[in-house]
Amino acid sequence: MCGKTQDQANATEQDSAAVASEIGGSGTKPNPSSLAPVNLDHGDPTAYETYWSKVGERSTITFTGDQSLSYFANAKNLCWFLEPKLEEEIRRLHHVVGNAKVDDHFIIVGNGSSQLIQAALYAVSPSDQPQPTSVVSAAPYYSAYQEVADLLRSGLYKWGGDAYSFNKDEPYIEMVTSPNNPCGMTREPVVNRPQGKIIHDLAYYWPHYTPITSQVDYDIMLFTVSKCTGHAGSRIGWALVRDKDVARKMVDLMVISTIGVSKESQLRAAKILGVISDSCLLDKSPGLENFFEYAQHLMAARWEKLREIVKVNELFSLTEYPSEYCLFTKEFTEARPAFAWMSCKSDMEDIEKILRGHKILARGGKRFGSDPKYVRISMLSRDQEFNLFLERLSSIHGITSGN
Repeated sequence: MCGKTQDQANATEQDSAAVASEIGGSGTKPNPSSLAPVNLDHGDPTAYETYWSKVGERSTITFTGDQSLSYFANAKNLCWFLEPKLEEEIRRLHHVVGNAKVDDHFIIVGNGSSQLIQAALYAVSPSDQPQPTSVVSAAPYYSAYQEVADLLRSGLYKWGGDAYSFNKDEPYIEMVTSPNNPCGMTREPVVNRPQGKIIHDLAYYWPHYTPITSQVDYDIMLFTVSKCTGHAGSRIGWALVRDKDVARKMVDLMVISTIGVSKESQLRAAKILGVISDSCLLDKSPGLENFFEYAQHLMAARWEKLREIVKVNELFSLTEYPSEYCLFTKEFTEARPAFAWMSCKSDMEDIEKILRGHKILARGGKRFGSDPKYVRISMLSRDQEFNLFLERLSSIHGITSGN
């Protein structure tokens, strides 16, 4: 046994199996124990698994060996690797929800919205500048923007920090995330100068997270299957792009980097989006629960439970959201974001560290260009993990600086 006794070997195997079970190895669902941390650092949207398990075969798609061999999906399309069925279902879903205008925009599919952010930055960056163009976003901003902007050390663009602090008289690119990640608030451009280019990241502009107050119509709009449907593993995002030259440059970057996007992932995403659209239309979905209504109720219940605990323990505070009229639901409602942006009322300096001490993993405010007294907590985990988080949060009392 290479220096180990049989008992030692068995113990090692048992420990490995326990670790695999806790982290969800081999495709199994994690089983949070009283000893394992609850990881709410990521926005992993497993909360919607129950809905999709009920949908069953309606969302099933199969492939045969002779399908999808070619690089090309539609050689006549500017985005020639975009599957026609996916384009159809993207346009249909936006029409059903009414959250974005699509009729005069090109659709560019990407490997998640992360690749589309890179492609958009490349496409709108001026090529005649002596220095890289600054990429800015209003704090608190999505923590990955800085990483994406600086990863390649591009001569075209670089991270420029908080849009509120940007005062240079030069070209810039502003990332506007609305609803915002991490705080869930509706956002508008901050810099507002003629030399700027705006990229609107609308990953969370869906009725289960926020009221749909208008049908937005921007030059570049980014969406993702991950946060809309919960299918993060399929790695499908899309951009709605008004300008043909910008759309072509985005396609160029993706062709060079990945030669397109998996057809299997695209067709699965098309199937899923089609089910969601059908679920919103009574004549198309007998016996199928409206996905957005299901997700709204789920998110509303979770936010209600979290607010009750925060109100009782009085150590923390949560962002408040106004009640607004939603064009999709035809009623007044408030936002129920995918993340809770929580701050502490006491003099503690690092809320992320405090939560970690109670086996709650979250992302600290400094990652978002904000104060370490803030933390972002995912609201999208499975019920078991979310309930364990609530249990641990409710046990935190009497914290002072240094504890």
